[in-house]
Amino acid sequence: MQAPEVSSSFGKIFTLITWLLLGGGLFWFFSDYLGKQQNPNQQLQSSISGSEITTELTRNRAGHYLGVAFINGQPVEFLLDTGATTVALSETAAAKLGLIKGQPIRVSTANGITTAWRSEIAELKLGLITLNQVPASIVPNLAGTEILLGMSALKQLEFRQQGNQLTLIQRI
Repeated sequence: MQAPEVSSSFGKIFTLITWLLLGGGLFWFFSDYLGKQQNPNQQLQSSISGSEITTELTRNRAGHYLGVAFINGQPVEFLLDTGATTVALSETAAAKLGLIKGQPIRVSTANGITTAWRSEIAELKLGLITLNQVPASIVPNLAGTEILLGMSALKQLEFRQQGNQLTLIQRI
């Protein structure tokens, strides 16, 4: 009678392990799937044609354009924000990227008026598009490590939107 108990215990353990592996696999699959839904531009697609470089962005489910850019060679997630005067970074993101706080300035954010600091990004890459000496601001109460890709970068580019696609164009 002891043999069936061992077999039964083994079966329960095996079933539990199977369910845990299945649950872990489903979690991994759906977290990757949902991540791509949140940010469909994790690897920006660019091309060079004649005298222009183009980078394509796809709008996410919420209607925003997010992507991964490189600031001074380091990857950062951005949210394209035509309402932001400059590229805006949190203090955490700025410290991680080695940006230096410059002159303090007053800025108006969604959280109200606050003091931020001027800074400058030596190199900002959006796919094959490269921008140099981009004015930025370090905003203390900006949440997370995501940056707001504001007009100090976007004014150096042309852009057009059609459907769920936004094309950034740099003339070379």
